Amino acid sequence: MQYKRRQDAAYQAGEEAVTNLQAALALADLTLPSLSNGGPVAGHGFVRLGGCNADFANRLAEVIAAGAAALQYQR
Repeated sequence: MQYKRRQDAAYQAGEEAVTNLQAALALADLTLPSLSNGGPVAGHGFVRLGGCNADFANRLAEVIAAGAAALQYQR
């Protein structure tokens, strides 16, 4: 029973992470169609990011870098 609860919690953590990442990507007008919950892996939520083209990867890198710079500025 405890194992099932841990697996359920891990699955839910994956679902929440997918939802959070989809929302964050949407703020940057980006969509990763292959983003999905990979289910629990070793008792942890697992998110499958999938593949993307080079243009998407470069845009995502720009958004992450800008966000990281903004966080650095706040400190």
